[in-house]
Amino acid sequence: MNEKPNIILILADDMGFSDLGCFGSEIRTPNIDKLANNGLKFSQMYNTARCCPSRASLLTGVYPHQAGIGHMVGNYGISEYQGYLSNNTATIAEVLRTGGYRTQMSGKWHVGGTAPLKDGENWNPGDKEHPTPNQRGFDHFWGTMAGGGNYFSPKTLMDNDKKIDVDSYDFYYTEKITDHAVKMINESVIDSKPFFSYVAYTAPHWPLHAKNEDIKKYQNVYDKGWDKLREERYMNLKNLGIIKDSWDISERDKDAENWESVEHKEWEAARMEVYAAQIDNLDQGVGRIIESLEKNNIRNNTIIMFLSDNGGCAEFLAEDTNTPDDLMFDVPLWDGTKLKMGNNPSIKPGPRDTFQSYDIGWSNASNTPFRLHKRWVHEGGISTPFIINWPEKIKKNNIVERTSHIMDISATIYDIADISYPSYIKSNSIIKLEGESFFKNLLENQEKNRSKTIFWEHEGNKAVRKGKWKLVCEEDSEWELYDMLADRTELKNLSNKFPEIVNELSKEYINWAKRIKVLPWPIIPNQNEKELVREGTNHIHEIK
Repeated sequence: MNEKPNIILILADDMGFSDLGCFGSEIRTPNIDKLANNGLKFSQMYNTARCCPSRASLLTGVYPHQAGIGHMVGNYGISEYQGYLSNNTATIAEVLRTGGYRTQMSGKWHVGGTAPLKDGENWNPGDKEHPTPNQRGFDHFWGTMAGGGNYFSPKTLMDNDKKIDVDSYDFYYTEKITDHAVKMINESVIDSKPFFSYVAYTAPHWPLHAKNEDIKKYQNVYDKGWDKLREERYMNLKNLGIIKDSWDISERDKDAENWESVEHKEWEAARMEVYAAQIDNLDQGVGRIIESLEKNNIRNNTIIMFLSDNGGCAEFLAEDTNTPDDLMFDVPLWDGTKLKMGNNPSIKPGPRDTFQSYDIGWSNASNTPFRLHKRWVHEGGISTPFIINWPEKIKKNNIVERTSHIMDISATIYDIADISYPSYIKSNSIIKLEGESFFKNLLENQEKNRSKTIFWEHEGNKAVRKGKWKLVCEEDSEWELYDMLADRTELKNLSNKFPEIVNELSKEYINWAKRIKVLPWPIIPNQNEKELVREGTNHIHEIK
């Protein structure tokens, strides 16, 4: 490989498995669909079920606990649960920079400790417990440090290491992330270096904020309700060849109403219209990024990867905690405008002064055909569409069924860039990669299955994927066993039929958990820390 390729990694936030047109959705995503149609779609790419753990694994190529984010960004006083990236890991940016790459990021960081949406004056990004992207290998950064927030007036905005504020009525965060991604690409061409761009959108994470012109495109589209939508997406996924005809669709989530029984149908449909508009605008941004590559005549030497950090989200107002807290997010806009907080049917979703979510029924549809949502490690929580496009280098419009994990992406990038993974960075010893490159899967007529077993743990939810078998359980419940070739929607529990496999995989999980230093849930943090004991919950979708 003579000239090193440019690499663009695009991450959506809280987007479900079936939310893209090329993965069965009615949402208009022509630009992402074009990437898929001229590239590869991975049908079995996994994340870690939650925002910051997924980002930690994506950036470092190891399990989130090893990267220091075993739960979220709160500091439990234990290195595996410190809430910010460990210095014994190497980010993609740090590694690529050793190989001559210019490294740049636009969007959501969320792996640098807590970033308060209020009382920002007493927050010190850049100190030991709040590392910034610039400190972890990125030459250029524009975006937010926190996990979620208002699209029209986000807090914790930074331009490199400088705190900045919104001061314009035409500010819309998704578009600004794109603006800065494009700006950085243009600057990279002048710099004459290969570049790595990490574009981390917050869309379609709550709150439901979108531009009117995008919302109008989806007027009345969702009047049919989530039950009908799930059926339509299920059929589309089968027709596209992404799921097998033999896999049955999971039942409607037990906490979601039958659409016919829903009281405020017009408002419920409006919520999904805004959610779709958020994804639509994100896709427009992807189109602008592609256009910038074409204008600079570097499209053919640029790899684009696209995925989501977790499944569709049934929670609300509980970004880094399990207790919905409207006060945490009830922050006036930059001009002093107060918010109308909460999922209230009398308030239309979408405008800048509202703060709502799309809730469990629509999340269930986003994750079609799978069970459960963000936070859980059943397929609905951990399955993401994954698309990779590299003009003239990889197969077109093919579906890759290789079982893959988000931490495999960094290992693959290092193979693509022909850069060795380091043992030390800044005198810190670096732990070995857990990710496994799928570089050979990108080349013509070369198929390679993942050799390593994949493990999950998040808030006591546990899983193991080894070959066709998946062992999974919710917190302290009994292990469930599924044959993922015959039943990826996890409807036929085979644990009683194959107790020896349950025994084998559960032992492997225990050994992995000891090696990774997984703590029992709930975690009791260091008594010197201010963090409260976290307790598991069921679906969170109302202010308590």
